[in-house]
Amino acid sequence: MKLFLLFFFCRDLFAAKHSLKHVATGSSGVANISEFLSEMVFDGIQAGYCDSRNKILEPRQDWVKKILDDNPQQLKSLTVQCFVTLPNLFRAWIFGLQQQFNQPGGIHILQSISGCEWNESTGEMINFLRYAYNGEDFLEFDMKTLRWIALKPEAVITKQRWDTDENRIKYTVEFLSRTCPMWLKMSLESGKRSLQRTVLPSVSLLQKTPSSPVSCHATGFYPQRAAMFWRKDGEEIHDGVDPGEILPNNDGTFQMCVDLNVSSVRTEDWSRYDCVFQLSDGDDIITKLDKKVIRTNCGKIIPVIENPSDRMISIIAAVVVPVLLILFAVVGFAVYKKRKGRNSSSPLPGNTAELLEKLKQDPHV
Repeated sequence: MKLFLLFFFCRDLFAAKHSLKHVATGSSGVANISEFLSEMVFDGIQAGYCDSRNKILEPRQDWVKKILDDNPQQLKSLTVQCFVTLPNLFRAWIFGLQQQFNQPGGIHILQSISGCEWNESTGEMINFLRYAYNGEDFLEFDMKTLRWIALKPEAVITKQRWDTDENRIKYTVEFLSRTCPMWLKMSLESGKRSLQRTVLPSVSLLQKTPSSPVSCHATGFYPQRAAMFWRKDGEEIHDGVDPGEILPNNDGTFQMCVDLNVSSVRTEDWSRYDCVFQLSDGDDIITKLDKKVIRTNCGKIIPVIENPSDRMISIIAAVVVPVLLILFAVVGFAVYKKRKGRNSSSPLPGNTAELLEKLKQDPHV
């Protein structure tokens, strides 16, 4: 399955695609966090942020600020949505779902991810809207039929009610087919200089133990359209290779890694392998598989003793386990599965991670 997904991803890897996503999180039963948080994500970068309780509505990129400065009416509309309309809607939806499922108390979370993806080469625009309740996919809107799809049996009642709500459908279609594409293209135009830049990564080889895979890790690159793979004798290989996801860094750049199982690779054959990083419109960065340059978690390089009898010397890894997975285990909420096909998702958005962190720290949870 991973190989299939990798093939599907690489096929359109360097297509000129841009996406705009709005991720909203409403919560109930948690006293110390805002009941409504949302963010706008453009091409994997957080562009705007909303916190209804603390009255925060701010652009996170200079080019978004420019859009709002040039369009004060847009800022006024977003302010009403952030502080009034969406918090009230999410509060009502959560209350309704609690009644439907006979859940009088406790912590409840309702999330939505909506947006559009534009293929600049073909002009194709794909729209999407999905809801999740308490960490499980719940409802999805079908732009072809203009009807809701129940993603679990418990959602059928809500689907039937929403299918007859013409105002809701009209608003949804308006947002997905007009508002979202408008903002996407405004963002692309306003942020052209920043968004069309190219930043090459630093690439390192990391390994946890002598028997664990060697991870080729690239960080600090931009844009997100990148690929990384292992080769043997100049030919790309798939056996023993575990590709990772592209994840965002705090500075707006990205990171990714791809693992190679070296347990069956003889010492004398290491030189036949190399890791290749490809960035759109850029030259390949090639890193030879070399024991002498494998990094540890303290940033040092461990000297390699070439005597085969000493091959079991431990090498401590610098491979970082995504913090969000740990938070999932702590709070028990799995938020948004990976979107398949047309709506492939970015990593868990920043405002959701903040929510889960606050849930973890809340003494009442």
